[in-house]
Amino acid sequence: MKNIYFDMDGTIADLYGVTTWLDDIIARDVRPYAIAKPLVDVNAFVDVLNTLKALGYGIGIITWLAKCDDDDYHARVENAKRTWLANTFHFDFDEIIVARYGTPKQMFATENDVLFDDEAPNRNAWCGTAYNVENIVETLKKIAKNA
Repeated sequence: MKNIYFDMDGTIADLYGVTTWLDDIIARDVRPYAIAKPLVDVNAFVDVLNTLKALGYGIGIITWLAKCDDDDYHARVENAKRTWLANTFHFDFDEIIVARYGTPKQMFATENDVLFDDEAPNRNAWCGTAYNVENIVETLKKIAKNA
């Protein structure tokens, strides 16, 4: 099965648009993860994800925890991210991987998998096809059309 993965922060969730996001993270507050606005049109995104799933694609998330060594905070961040996904998209993702900051995302992929990520190093190291965050829904529609 071919999988399509999405990064969260800066890709589908506007973490960096939350006022005081960095101060909150330094203070070990999960607020920015809980209140980030989506960076995609939610209805259009979910519609195309459902189409891709019907075509046999696996749909997943690969996201990082905060850059710190605080296991309690990591657990709260993971919970906030999972809750945000469930409340924002109302979509049954096949896989949600929440990894320590800096974990190579390609560890979770095969050469046929697709990644959408705002960070060039993650896209460049990806073993399949990787896209930046521009026009996510339109790019997904092209993938579905060519399936």
